[in-house]
Amino acid sequence: MKNLLGNFFRLLDMPHLRNRCILTSILGVFCFSGVVFAQQQSTVGEGEDSWIEEIEQVFIPSEQCKQCHDRHYEEWKGMREQTMDLKTFGRVDGALLHGTALTSPVFKTVLGLWLLTKPNQEQRTRCLSCHAPAVTVYPQHTDRIIDQVMKGGKQVKIEGISCSACHLITGIQENAYGHPTFKIEAGATFYGSYAEPEENLVHASGQADIYRGAHYCASCHFDKVKDVTRPDIPGDILKGTICQDCHMERSTGSSTSQRGALNRPIGRHWFQGIVIPGIMLSNRNLQAEWFSRVDIEAKKVNGQVEGEVLVRNGALPHTFPGGDPVLKQFFVTITLKDKNGQLIDQYQERFGRTFEELLRGPIPRPFVNGGTTRHIPFTLKVPQDSEAFLIEASVSYSLIPEPSKDLATKFLESLVTDKEREAAERIIKDYSSPRLLTFRTMNL
Repeated sequence: MKNLLGNFFRLLDMPHLRNRCILTSILGVFCFSGVVFAQQQSTVGEGEDSWIEEIEQVFIPSEQCKQCHDRHYEEWKGMREQTMDLKTFGRVDGALLHGTALTSPVFKTVLGLWLLTKPNQEQRTRCLSCHAPAVTVYPQHTDRIIDQVMKGGKQVKIEGISCSACHLITGIQENAYGHPTFKIEAGATFYGSYAEPEENLVHASGQADIYRGAHYCASCHFDKVKDVTRPDIPGDILKGTICQDCHMERSTGSSTSQRGALNRPIGRHWFQGIVIPGIMLSNRNLQAEWFSRVDIEAKKVNGQVEGEVLVRNGALPHTFPGGDPVLKQFFVTITLKDKNGQLIDQYQERFGRTFEELLRGPIPRPFVNGGTTRHIPFTLKVPQDSEAFLIEASVSYSLIPEPSKDLATKFLESLVTDKEREAAERIIKDYSSPRLLTFRTMNL
């Protein structure tokens, strides 16, 4: 190319007509080449990944945010929290980072099982709307995103809960039951909690009051509060407290690594949570105000024991455990025993939806919401040769429904490698296994 250009410019100094003809020909070649190059440039974005570029015009990739907001990026991405202080909380894999919302093998497994129940288009978009908020703006790309999730690994090129997905939120929907309730402003301005955001050459900034409200988090974690439209959490104990106070560790500094005031309150972006009850056993206040508590009311009536179990949730705003508002399962088990501790009768009731029921119709209310009581009636039979002496009532939970044997088999058979199948089997077993939450006994 360098020699060709040199010859081209030398021809400009030659007066002969023949050389002018040559010059015209060469110019024609260059013009034609330019057209071809322009055509090639214009086709960029029209390939198989052009839909990703369309989404990223609005939902800017978080890698670009990293240039200034490296601390928050690393927290969101999961590069800062694999430390011993976090590992003491137990199941780190259960408290999934927002940055792994789309790439998590747990999400892939759950999504794969659910897809085999043949959800319709609206249900698939609804499912993805919290894990990939971009589908609320680009619902036509729902299936493309699902396809990447199911391929897994590096095949997931689109981001789920990205920096921009959170910072394009400006409010909530008027319909409090249209979950998720967040409202996205698909423009060039990114929003946050600062009243006077500093000007920069990268993007416009704005303030939205929702960033200092519980209804921001409750737009996706809508089972955690009784009213997803309220910016505050009602109750005397938590007056003035919001989700971010506990789940975004506070410090003072700058939200950027390049510039900005160093005296602003900033919150960590790894959204610490607790998935198992072990850590809470050491904190009596949390036990008293967060754990669901069980009471038993029962009496002997004509050869049987009748009564009800009362499951109460304290003043703290949300049910324990886990942040998912749709998948969780709760089990109330009532056991009747004699004086020797031998089992006489048992009753169990499950609260939660199966994979076949998920997102079909309205989302059911939480098992127990803050400050409420759930009544579970029961009747246990007492044989004539037995004497009822003790009732045990327990509440257990699992993070996902247990799939039917047929559904699990179909999903495992759909996976390509033995390694994938082994990983999926472990996830299904681990996340669908009930774990004891709390219990109560009563002598008759």
